[in-house]
Amino acid sequence: MSETGVGTIAAGVAKAKADTIQIAGHDGGTGASPLSSIQHAGTPWELGLAETHQVLVLNGLRGRVRIQVDGQLKTGRDVAFGALLGADEFGFATAPLVASGCIMMRKCHLNTCPVGVATQDPVLRARFRGTPEHVINFLFFVAEELRGIMARLGFRSLEEMRGRVDCVKVRELSHPKARLLDFADVLTRAVNEEPAKDEPIDPSCCVPDAWQMSSTDEAVLEGARISLKHGEASQTHVQLTNADRAFGARLAGEVARKYGGEGLRDNTIVIEAAGTAGQSFGAFATRGTLIVLEGDANDYVGKGLSGGVLAVKPPARSRFKAHENVIVGNTCLYGATSGKAFFAGRAGERFAVRNSGAISVVEGVGDHGCEYMTGGTVVVLGPTGRNFAAGMSGGIAYVLDDERVLSGRVSKAMVDLEPLTPEDEETVRALVTEHVEHTRSARGAHVLSTWAKRHFVKVMPHEWRRVMQLRAGQESVKRASGHG
Repeated sequence: MSETGVGTIAAGVAKAKADTIQIAGHDGGTGASPLSSIQHAGTPWELGLAETHQVLVLNGLRGRVRIQVDGQLKTGRDVAFGALLGADEFGFATAPLVASGCIMMRKCHLNTCPVGVATQDPVLRARFRGTPEHVINFLFFVAEELRGIMARLGFRSLEEMRGRVDCVKVRELSHPKARLLDFADVLTRAVNEEPAKDEPIDPSCCVPDAWQMSSTDEAVLEGARISLKHGEASQTHVQLTNADRAFGARLAGEVARKYGGEGLRDNTIVIEAAGTAGQSFGAFATRGTLIVLEGDANDYVGKGLSGGVLAVKPPARSRFKAHENVIVGNTCLYGATSGKAFFAGRAGERFAVRNSGAISVVEGVGDHGCEYMTGGTVVVLGPTGRNFAAGMSGGIAYVLDDERVLSGRVSKAMVDLEPLTPEDEETVRALVTEHVEHTRSARGAHVLSTWAKRHFVKVMPHEWRRVMQLRAGQESVKRASGHG
């Protein structure tokens, strides 16, 4: 986010071997956010971009990274200013979305998009008329305008334009407040004294050492070689540290490359890990993969989970009460589409955000649990934070609410709270049983042994109920026509 001091942060991540630094302006943001959430956040991208480029150049770091800028870029003129202030890449989001048919109703989280862009309603989706050619045409116009500006300035490429703030002039305005603005810091051309000229970007800057396969990835791929080659069962043991980020993602890519979206048979590849996993543990795990971690993990566990099974449990020798302690970080199961995840402990904030199909059991969550969830099932065997189920338009959550406090922590704009039906009880009990099998959870075992005394609440989205009723009606018609 563009803000004062962002250049110092950029220098730090460049030294840490980042590939790309993205500077986001203050006026962008997702259409699902209310206006009050995206106003007064950060500064214009021009200020953050200029500071970042200058700091990197003055510290001899500019050649290590590429700078990307975004935030309401719409025209070739915007791209030209971005390049002159130091950007290498440019992010377009809102404008191409509008070009493909979005009318900015800001109802992305309500499942009622009138033009069918952000909705699961088949009737509304049928109204979508956008095509890739609409976006391509828009970007051609942007490029055409940019080429005209480049020709007038005498540049043949964007690389030549990078950082040339001497080509930017301040307009003379008669307004008294405009005369008080000082752009000297923004329009100062950064020059590194040693070497004498600006450092060119190294073509290999996006292939740093961090992209080389880690020893842990090598061990996992070696252990799963027979599974990848012949589809036979394999088992691997590894030790993790928080430097092992996106553990399992490389394996998921190899499985998908060989076996496609169907993956392998269940539990074909079993990985038993121990230690503290870095961010994105089990990311994109595919069907046929079971990853069990004895320890804890950072944020984004199970990001993009795609059919695999994850289990995180405390070490066997631990003496603390797992259900009272956090075992995985924030934003777990972000964008998961299928698979299962079991956590013998609490999770951080935004658990299962944008989950669209994964099944999970966890023993407590922080604020904003099940936010923007569109599918899947979540069982919470403990407390939740505030704003639970905000923007939840699909899937079902079952929350253990023995203390009867859930009602005050749920965002009820899109969901109802209901008692469990006999079918729901069977579903929850089966999932908790599976949770205990994978994690040896004391909390889960206790809940099962005292099942009759427990009070679960079903969190059901309005739209999901309507979809389920519609599907049930369609199935009834099919059965009736079949008997006829």
